Amino acid sequence: MSNHQKEPREYDAVLGGQNSIPVNVAVLGGIPGVKSRLASPAVEARIAALSEALRYGEAGLDLIIRGLQDESMQVKLAAYSLLKDRDDLKLKPHFPQDYLPTFDFEVITVDVTGKENSRSKSFARFFPEDLGNSIALEMVYIPGGTFMMGSPNSEAHRRGSESPQHQVTVPAFYAGKYAITQAQWEAVMGNNPSWARKYAIAQAQWEAVMGNNPSYYFGEKRPVENVSWNDAVEFCNKLSQKSCKKYRLLSEAEWEYACRAGTTTPFHFGETITPELVNYTKTPYAEAHTGLYREETTDVGSFPPNAFGLYDMHGNVWEWCSDKWHDNYNGAPTDGSSRESETSHHRPLRGGSWKFFPRNCRSAFRNYYAPDYRFDDLGFRVVCVAA
Repeated sequence: MSNHQKEPREYDAVLGGQNSIPVNVAVLGGIPGVKSRLASPAVEARIAALSEALRYGEAGLDLIIRGLQDESMQVKLAAYSLLKDRDDLKLKPHFPQDYLPTFDFEVITVDVTGKENSRSKSFARFFPEDLGNSIALEMVYIPGGTFMMGSPNSEAHRRGSESPQHQVTVPAFYAGKYAITQAQWEAVMGNNPSWARKYAIAQAQWEAVMGNNPSYYFGEKRPVENVSWNDAVEFCNKLSQKSCKKYRLLSEAEWEYACRAGTTTPFHFGETITPELVNYTKTPYAEAHTGLYREETTDVGSFPPNAFGLYDMHGNVWEWCSDKWHDNYNGAPTDGSSRESETSHHRPLRGGSWKFFPRNCRSAFRNYYAPDYRFDDLGFRVVCVAA
């Protein structure tokens, strides 16, 4: 800073030539200037301010960290990109808790009739994976823990494949906030629809009309469906290459742990579900009412999440898991890993779908198909291993 009182200081506003000050852009220098631009309604100004903040040491770093809470996903992505590779972050043993942005939501539980009996505010941390073209994949931090996998003998409509109930300890990981959407699918898979076939339509005709989106019920925010296990694995491989991170399908243990989110009831909502909470067929479970049958998928995030901040873990689309299918849990791993020691080539799916009964949407319910099977209610969610 100059010692001459008449010369401008680093935090004074400065006019340049005859040009007027750009609209919504602050011209203060130093940290005050960065703070001023971060308060601008212009997204571009806030992003530029974050980059400038790097010049101001710890004070600037604090401002970038605050940028993770910005209402704009573009600003959040910019803040995260500035922080994720810094050496000082790698020294932090609790990186997710200290630096990841958060989102707020309400957790709802219901009684056996489907009547709401509690509603509480909560939050979760996540990191956004930039897929390009302003499309992001939000990966929610799931803290590690121990739970009872499978269903108790007292649970209505339980099956033998849900036994024996056993304790599993799952390490921390990141799970997709939603099932993979059609916009996310197209962003990753590009123009390589060699897998895409639909009923008896010739592949060339399919590609000419549909491009690389296999879904039957179209919408950018709807889950991608009509994908096989093989398709889902291909997506994970391409996303891993694109992001330089390791993405894969959830194991069955990870999926059920993530779905339950600390609950032991048939659903993370409680003893039953209702059409106001989940997209499924109109047949009721327990003492709940019948309600609306939508007869198709819905946009992801249309219904309340569980306590981990994950949406649509019940209903909407089945979600492929990484394991090989086993008829029961005898000999199942207890560390949350994928179970591969089996000659069966079938792969499990969890969560139920828009066209299945609520008993098939229970946290413990298990289904399976051949890895090349496709249908209009088969989708998937991805996991990224926590460092």
